[in-house]
Amino acid sequence: MLEPETRSTKRDEPERETPLRASDFLRANREELLTEWEHAMHALHIGVREKPSWLLDHMPGLLLALADTLEQGDQGADLALADEHALVRLDQGFDLGEVVSEFALLRKCVLRRLEAWPQPLAPGELERLEGVLDRTVVRTVQRFAEERQRSLQALDRMAQATLDGPPVDVLLARLLNVVMESTLSVDAAGVLMLEGTQLVVRAAVGLGGDTALGSSVALGQGLVGEVAVKREAMGVRSASTDARVVLPVLREVGLLAVYGVPLVEGTRLLGVAYLGSRTSFGFSDADLLLFRTMCQRAGAYILQARLQDLERAARVEAQRSLALLDALLEATPMGMAYLDHELRYLRINQTLADINGFPPEDHLGRTFRQMQPPEVADLMEPLLWRVLRTGEPLQAFEFATPPALVPKKGRHIWQVTFYPVREPTGAGLLGMGCVVVDITQHKQAEAALQRAVDFREQLLAVLGHDLRNPLNAISASAFQLARAEDLEAPERRAVERIRKSAGRMGRMITDILDFARSKLGEGIPVSPQPMNLADVCQATLEELQVSHPGRPLLFESSGDTSGDWDPDRVAQVLGNLVSNALQHGGGDTPVHTHVRGEAHDVLLEVHNRGEPIPPELLPRIFDPFKTPVATSESTSTYQKQRSLGLGLFIVHQIARAHGGRVEVRSSEEEGTTFRVYWPRAKGALRT
Repeated sequence: MLEPETRSTKRDEPERETPLRASDFLRANREELLTEWEHAMHALHIGVREKPSWLLDHMPGLLLALADTLEQGDQGADLALADEHALVRLDQGFDLGEVVSEFALLRKCVLRRLEAWPQPLAPGELERLEGVLDRTVVRTVQRFAEERQRSLQALDRMAQATLDGPPVDVLLARLLNVVMESTLSVDAAGVLMLEGTQLVVRAAVGLGGDTALGSSVALGQGLVGEVAVKREAMGVRSASTDARVVLPVLREVGLLAVYGVPLVEGTRLLGVAYLGSRTSFGFSDADLLLFRTMCQRAGAYILQARLQDLERAARVEAQRSLALLDALLEATPMGMAYLDHELRYLRINQTLADINGFPPEDHLGRTFRQMQPPEVADLMEPLLWRVLRTGEPLQAFEFATPPALVPKKGRHIWQVTFYPVREPTGAGLLGMGCVVVDITQHKQAEAALQRAVDFREQLLAVLGHDLRNPLNAISASAFQLARAEDLEAPERRAVERIRKSAGRMGRMITDILDFARSKLGEGIPVSPQPMNLADVCQATLEELQVSHPGRPLLFESSGDTSGDWDPDRVAQVLGNLVSNALQHGGGDTPVHTHVRGEAHDVLLEVHNRGEPIPPELLPRIFDPFKTPVATSESTSTYQKQRSLGLGLFIVHQIARAHGGRVEVRSSEEEGTTFRVYWPRAKGALRT
């Protein structure tokens, strides 16, 4: 800094004999004083991150205000700038010591400049300058302390409003009441929370508070929308006519001024708070400072209240889920329980508690082994640990308890399922659940049913075998009668009916015996041998043609049709398929049989025209004892025909015994076609 004597200007070299007023000294040296003060402030805070307020802001105006006060005297003193300086420093986060240090350095700079200044001050001017500086410091400190105390009281009341952890809407209303009570010029206040792209009024007090609730504005729309987008505090005057204020209620109540502040927590925008006044066109700097301070603190409170709301909602949902779980556990007839990682019971229903022989409350906190007989624990516990270790369920595991373990109930059979219970994300394993079902009666009924089925199959086998002898006698007798030459036409027709009926009964008995063998586990026996499928089918059709002279049975073959099959079973398959075609086909339409040699199989096709097989019957066409149902109201051949329904079942079983398969296609346009694939070598099934 240049010394005064090195300056060449007239201002820097005044006449020493003329006394200088303090006000003139401040105006003449204002720039130098500010420069020295700024350097001194930087030097005082070396190593500390520079605050924006260390730069020149109010000091230029404050020096001029000091000069004016010195000229006008105490009567005309106007140090309102000191009040503004105090509020700004409070808003910028200064403490009282930092504010006082600013004035202390300013005083030091003024005195140092006076010492080096060649022109003396007039008598009493230095004392007056000191007094004005003192009063400025006192006023600034007083205003700083008052507003700081006011802010602390308001923040303390805000903190008290959160002590009981209220819901967000209740908290917002409480905070707004604190604002209204702390700033007398405020007639309306509200908070809009960000919900998607809309700002929705969640709390409002004062003028228009009731009607404002629930109204909303879009981001960027009006004053509050602009505050949210820019994240800056803003205000408008003549709010009742200003187009920027889009909340209708703010116009209707005749507000003269509106001021909005963003509610931010970290980098997250929560919403906007606003103040409104109907008695003033603007708010004082102190009120705005207090409002901004409260909004800064409110962001953290609102976020905390939101988290508490979520926690409460989660707790309510958890209690609801537990209530539903308890209701389900109590209502189900199965035994159910949940165990933790140490196989301790966390929850158990009454059914399973009764099975274990202890009340439900006695299970809680105790291990699986503690609540089970040693025999059951030794059997089941390794399985439980495996479920916990692998995370794989154990499905439908059956075990029996001997009568000694349950003397009153006797021997029981149980089916148990253990399954892992995971976190909602599916990552961690929380424990396991178990379901226990008493299947004793089910097993007893199942055994009784199996005995009945076995008896039925054995009865069918015995009946089919024993019926062959009288049926053979009937067939032989009918054959002998047919050879008699003295029979009249009616008698000959009666004998022919006996022969046909005996043949049909023979085929039915054969089907019954084959069905009985398949159900008894023996399977349909086959004796493959080298043969020509076309020759066997042609011979079979010739025999069938004799029994059905009125229906044309057409046959054709192509390719190599030789292989290893059971000729009697091949004839049985063709006979059943042709009989089925004659029974369900058109009364005067031919039945086509085609044998075609292919690379690995020989294909046997039987086709007939007539009413198609109902679609609902196709999936179970090869089941035994099926009951066909027509699809239309008209009476179909499938409704009129009644039989054991074993023919197609036997066809399917014989094809499987040879390693082949059977397919069927049926439609009104194409008719009905059965295809049997006969592999040339057993086991060469093609799918």
